Amino acid sequence: MSRLPLWAAALWWGSLSTIGFLVVPLLFATLPTPALAGNMAARLFAAQTGVSCVCALLLLMSSRKNQALAPTPIEQTAIIFIVGGMLLALLAEFAVAPRIVARENLRLWHSVGSAMYLLQWLCAGATFWKLTSQRT
Repeated sequence: MSRLPLWAAALWWGSLSTIGFLVVPLLFATLPTPALAGNMAARLFAAQTGVSCVCALLLLMSSRKNQALAPTPIEQTAIIFIVGGMLLALLAEFAVAPRIVARENLRLWHSVGSAMYLLQWLCAGATFWKLTSQRT
């Protein structure tokens, strides 16, 4: 079995963890204004969407190679988490983020975006967990 899926899952979950739970809170704690921190956070989240999509596509393509063999229930469950995480990333970037930038009902859309980010983090973590448990 190739190590690429495991590395892609680790990068996906690790980058979501680092950006969302370390870097962005540090921006708001250290930059002089919330507006400046928010602009930088928006750029980081946009970049994270790209990382998430690339990792998810790598995971889906690598699972496709194994389809000739009968997929295991672990692989099938992981695919659900991969697709779900990628959809959450894209929806957050293209449906929620523009509303936050436009300051349209900011409290609502920020809450929705945060919930979607957390769900994406859980999907990436579940994918990583499934792939690591498959290797033992």
